Amino acid sequence: MVKDIFESSLDMHKRLKGKLNIECRSPIDTMADLALVYTPGVAAPCRKIEADQDALWDLTIKNNLVAVITDGTAVLGLGDIGPAASMPVMEGKSCLFKRFAGIDSIPIAVSTKDVDDFVHIVSKIAVSFGGINLEDISAPRCFAIEKRLQEELDIPVFHDDQHGTAVIALAAYKNALKLTGRTIEGSRLIINGGGAAGSSIARYFLSAGAKDVIVCDIHGALCTGYTEGMTEAQAELAAITNPTGAKGSLAEIIEGADAFLGVSRPGLLTPDMVRRMAKDPVIFAMANPTPEIFPEEALAAGAAVVATGRSDFPNQVNNCLGFPGIFRGALDVRATRINEEMKLAASRALAELVSDEELSKNYIIPSALDPKVVPAVAGAVAQAAVSTGVARISINRSDKSVCKI
Repeated sequence: MVKDIFESSLDMHKRLKGKLNIECRSPIDTMADLALVYTPGVAAPCRKIEADQDALWDLTIKNNLVAVITDGTAVLGLGDIGPAASMPVMEGKSCLFKRFAGIDSIPIAVSTKDVDDFVHIVSKIAVSFGGINLEDISAPRCFAIEKRLQEELDIPVFHDDQHGTAVIALAAYKNALKLTGRTIEGSRLIINGGGAAGSSIARYFLSAGAKDVIVCDIHGALCTGYTEGMTEAQAELAAITNPTGAKGSLAEIIEGADAFLGVSRPGLLTPDMVRRMAKDPVIFAMANPTPEIFPEEALAAGAAVVATGRSDFPNQVNNCLGFPGIFRGALDVRATRINEEMKLAASRALAELVSDEELSKNYIIPSALDPKVVPAVAGAVAQAAVSTGVARISINRSDKSVCKI
């Protein structure tokens, strides 16, 4: 009997006892080697950094080290499983950083649900890192945590569940719209899921030019004046979305919509709902591991293009298309933050990797294994960081020469 993917993964984790290791880049084969790596020689870089804190970037791993940090409250589709149970995911994220972008990273699980406590802990260890990747933290706490850390720290702080998904989704969405003869400005989009990912995607799509976006949660469409069950963040979101004031459940508001983007729960979009959308609708069913609707059902109901978060269907909207290149570009220029312009640059770079000749209903976004992805995204992000004034250095990517800004 063939093992399923879950059983096989459990076997692999038992065998490896952890997917990461730490390696020394300098040989320690002689006493002279030991004197360079540790005492007495190591006193020289210590003194240098004491005199010039910026030397930390040149003399230590900080220039290529990211912390992958969680509290375990929103892990994959598993929910609040706690910091200990989150560790296999954090290790996996660190593996992807290394595999796709050559970035070293450390998984860190923090045992607190208190926002002040979490921010305090992260801010006190941040000196060791060139960037902070927040991961699997539930809404609305994730918004406050990210905002406060961005204000306190002088390195990029990026909640990938929010922004990573949004960056990839926008690239795929623009290409899907191109296939159906639509524009982002002229399309009506329903986003199902008002948590961290849905809220961020809505705001990000608006910044990219979308006009008619409606966010729907368990209570129905987020709408100004209808605040039942809304968090403060959702109320703010309602004020900038849903321009027609649509009210009702997903089944009611989806009538005539051009596109559906789900970051919610399995099975919430039915074939009948797809049939009641505009002709040739775009469906992004990104709940994982089970989507809001399976591609074959959506296509049979009239969808023109379908994307999911899974690797076993075409058009996978996968965060590993974004965060490795985004952090690679940010680290390369020692950026102080990842701003909107850097994210938009990443989306454009991803979308442009699919040529007009290649574009089809089964190919709207590159594969995560495409070797062109990270260099394209990193280059675009680094250039945007320099042009928007958040880079400490500028790099000539053709010859890797560096100049301080």
